[in-house]
Amino acid sequence: MVFAGLTGGIATGKSLVSAMFRALGSFIIDADVIAHEIVKHELPAWEEIVEAFGRGILLPDGNINRQMLGSIVFQDAAKRTILNSIMHPKILEEAANLKKKIVEVYPHAVVILDAALLIETGAYEMVDIVILVYVNEELQISRLMNRNNLSREEALERINTQMPVTEKKKYADYIIDTSISEEDVEKQVRYIFEMLKVLSVKEKSSVH
Repeated sequence: MVFAGLTGGIATGKSLVSAMFRALGSFIIDADVIAHEIVKHELPAWEEIVEAFGRGILLPDGNINRQMLGSIVFQDAAKRTILNSIMHPKILEEAANLKKKIVEVYPHAVVILDAALLIETGAYEMVDIVILVYVNEELQISRLMNRNNLSREEALERINTQMPVTEKKKYADYIIDTSISEEDVEKQVRYIFEMLKVLSVKEKSSVH
């Protein structure tokens, strides 16, 4: 098997690229999906978050108001650090469990961890290959403004809370440029998928 990490900044097209890899036959482990699952009512992450942020962040049914929590941590770096310290270890533990289950059944699988904070959390250290989805800043700003109905200043503020793409590039084995046509993006994805398939059947492919 080969275990790759897929990452990219907000509004860069990572979801599109992830869907393309899935369509080609990759097994996608989505960090966002895991994050939604582990904060369900009365699970360990739920308990730690409520202890850290108070019961005021809960909906009437007892589940966490994700929109409220997101707003709190977006505006406060210290609180964002607290939330990340609760969430990230649990997300990575579950990702490792899912990878193990996949490989037990499909020993030559191409498994991809789709994680926006792959590099920031250090999760890149648990994968064999890092794939970065990239788009030039002006197009990223434009996409985010249109997608989330934001002003240019609001879009820039959100983008600037993330690691600069120039830093992320230093960790990347492959870079996918999504500023071009969808057809050309798919060609890039297909090329990388074929490379990963070769690695997945190599006897000495790194398995962590």
